[in-house]
Amino acid sequence: MKTTHNFNAGPCVLPKEAVQAGIEALKDFNNSGMSVIEISHRSKDWEAVMNECRALWKELLHIPDNYEVLFLGGGASLQFCMVPMNLLEKKAAYLDTGVWAKKALKEAKAFGEVVNVASSAESNYNFVPKKYTIPADADYFHITTNNTIYGTEIHTDLDSPVLLVADMSSDIMSRPVDVSKYGLIYGGAQKNVGPAGVTFVIIRKDILGKVSRHLPSMLDYRIHIEGESMYNTPPVFSIFIMTRTLKWLKNLGGLKAIQKINREKADLLYSEIDRNSLFRGTAAKEDRSLMNICFVMAEGHESLEAEFLDFAKSRGMVGIKGHRSVGGFRASVYNACPKESVQALVDCMREFEKNHK
Repeated sequence: MKTTHNFNAGPCVLPKEAVQAGIEALKDFNNSGMSVIEISHRSKDWEAVMNECRALWKELLHIPDNYEVLFLGGGASLQFCMVPMNLLEKKAAYLDTGVWAKKALKEAKAFGEVVNVASSAESNYNFVPKKYTIPADADYFHITTNNTIYGTEIHTDLDSPVLLVADMSSDIMSRPVDVSKYGLIYGGAQKNVGPAGVTFVIIRKDILGKVSRHLPSMLDYRIHIEGESMYNTPPVFSIFIMTRTLKWLKNLGGLKAIQKINREKADLLYSEIDRNSLFRGTAAKEDRSLMNICFVMAEGHESLEAEFLDFAKSRGMVGIKGHRSVGGFRASVYNACPKESVQALVDCMREFEKNHK
């Protein structure tokens, strides 16, 4: 197999142990004589996987007892409407830090008044707004903690005077999180915790049942809590791989250990971007994401963009082209991206610079 350095933004690189476990489970799950995608989701063998996955979430994030962990379908995009449907009675506040935050805000407007407390849109979302006022009468305040397209991240758990809701699709499990500061955390699994197909929701139980509108069963968090994420058939294979990914993370030392590794990887690449005469970073330094590192050609070297993409591809780099809406380059260095791949990209950038001196 050829050497490939996977920097795709999602679906993304997964631990080899999780992929191998998936291969074996596809052939024969738990010596059942059946594939993991054939077994009944009501069987004891599958219930054990669900229980293990839920327990790993609670252990790694130190989730308090008054919270539930749900595994749903529809991706984070479905949560853009499910959150306000369940929580918005009169008014909600949103922080606009990128494309996905903007989409979440748009969906919420169908359910009540929405206040955009601050936005960095005019600066092409290259920073996270800091000075804003959260309305004290808002039902909740929604943030997107990591902005994959623009490479910015909220690095701390905010203090909010109202219920705090966070889309953590692309930085969940990359660092310790004080879950008690949030009423609800959600996200797609396909960045740090598994393959596409399953959505995680961490929710404090007492915040539910407060809206007056009718809730369809499939969009009511209470129904999924009661059904233990099996009100309908769950995405079994995605949950299986997620369980194995979380086991890998636990064996690595948990969230403090992976945070240290993630900082080392990001520092390595950002240092090269800042040093290299051919490239420049796009995000404000204090808001630089540890997950999605965005950069472009330096001024006067814009014409080299396509050449560098081809050069990097020839050296095994995959997925470093920036999002189509912004161009440039993006290296997504999620948990399972090895430091060796980041070093390979740095070496590639240095070689490219040398060739153009």
